[in-house]
Amino acid sequence: MELPAALRAAVDQELSGAPLETLAKASALLSDRYRREVRDGRFHIDDALAAKAYLATRMPATYAAVRAALAMVEEICPDFQPESQIDLGSGPGTALWAAADAFDSLKTAEMVEASGAIRSVGEKLSKASPVKSRWQSGDVTLKLPTLAKADLVTLAYVLDELPPATIAAVTDKLWALTSGMLVIVEPGTPAGWQRILAVRDRLRGLGAHLAAPCTHGQDCPIAAPDWCHFSRRVARSRVHRLAKGAEVPWEDEKYIFIAASREPVAHSGSRILVPPRVNGGVGRAKLCRPGGTVDEITLSKRDGEAFKQLRRADWGDLLDGGETP
Repeated sequence: MELPAALRAAVDQELSGAPLETLAKASALLSDRYRREVRDGRFHIDDALAAKAYLATRMPATYAAVRAALAMVEEICPDFQPESQIDLGSGPGTALWAAADAFDSLKTAEMVEASGAIRSVGEKLSKASPVKSRWQSGDVTLKLPTLAKADLVTLAYVLDELPPATIAAVTDKLWALTSGMLVIVEPGTPAGWQRILAVRDRLRGLGAHLAAPCTHGQDCPIAAPDWCHFSRRVARSRVHRLAKGAEVPWEDEKYIFIAASREPVAHSGSRILVPPRVNGGVGRAKLCRPGGTVDEITLSKRDGEAFKQLRRADWGDLLDGGETP
C-alpha cells in the first residue's frame, strides 16, 4: 500500500530541504520508542523536526493500518456512507486521508490534536484533500472543543500513549460523539490487543454493535499468549528508506482495531486470524467464527470452491459462510 498521490506530493513538499542526518536521528528516536512501546508520556511531537520525522517514517505505516481497517468496515457495512468525521489525536491527519480514500461520501472533518507542531503540519497537508477539515487544539483525556456528533469517529495510534486507567472514559467520550461508526486502531502488539479488548468490552456494555474485525459480539475467544492482529505491507519512499537507514523497499505494519456501529451488523463470514498456509493440495487456516468461537480448518482440493477461496485468501480476509450469530 502507498499513500494517495495527493498526500504523497504534499508530504514530499513538506520534507523538501529537511536535513537528512537530523531527520534520521529524530526518526530513530521515534522508531525506538514505538518498538519498545515506551509509554512514559514524555515524548510528544512538539517541534517541527519531530513532526517531519513522523511524516517520513511513521505516517505511511499508520495510514496503511487505518485504511486497511476501514476496508474491513466497508466490506461488512457496504451501506455505511459517512458524510462527517471526527478524528481525535489527529497527528498529521492520517485518518482523514484514509477515510477520504475509503468513502467518497465524506464531506467534512473535525480534526482535534494537542500538539501545535504536528497540527500545523496536518493542516497544511489537508489543503490537498477533497474533504473540508477544521483543525482545533484538544486532548481526548482532558478538555475537548465543542463538537457535534459525526457519522464516523476515529482514534488511531492514540491509546498507546495514554494511561490504561483512562481507556474507559475515553471510550465513553468517543461513543457519545458517534452517530454512525467508531473506529479505533492500535499497534498490533499483545499490549495493543489488550487495549482494544478493554475498548471492546466497554463498547459492548454501552450497547454498541461490533462491526469489525470481530465476527460476533460475544466474549473474545482468543486467550493470551495468543493475540488478535493483522498486517499490511507498506511501500517505502526514498526519503523513508534514507531516514530509517533501510534497504528493503517495504515494511510490514502490524495493527489491531475495533469498529463499532450504532446500527445492527449482519455477520456471515469467518475472519482469517493468521496467514493461511496452502501447500500443494492442502490448505489450513485459523478462523474467528460468527458463533463466537475460534478454530482451525483443513481443506483439500476435494472441498472444491471452499479450497479455491482459501487459496486466494489473505490474513484478515473473510471466508464465506459460517455459523450465524
